[in-house]
Amino acid sequence: MLQEQIIAEIKQIPDDKLAEIYDLIHYFRLGLSCERVTSSQLRPIGLVKHQLEIPPAFYDPLPDDVMAGFEGKSSDNAISN
Repeated sequence: MLQEQIIAEIKQIPDDKLAEIYDLIHYFRLGLSCERVTSSQLRPIGLVKHQLEIPPAFYDPLPDDVMAGFEGKSSDNAISN
């Protein structure tokens, strides 16, 4: 019923304005399909809570050659410094 009312309204719009209406409807529909995809891909926070353990060594300082890579230096420079 509502679609028929919308179509009846569209039929009363002058031809030179139909492109604007089409763009509005088209981009609105695309936005809706993007919202559906985005919301369906969301994952709840804490999904693996208490299911993995981080070893204490994770918090140890990184070796000099690894740090050099993060700083954009070659590992040779890190050893000589």
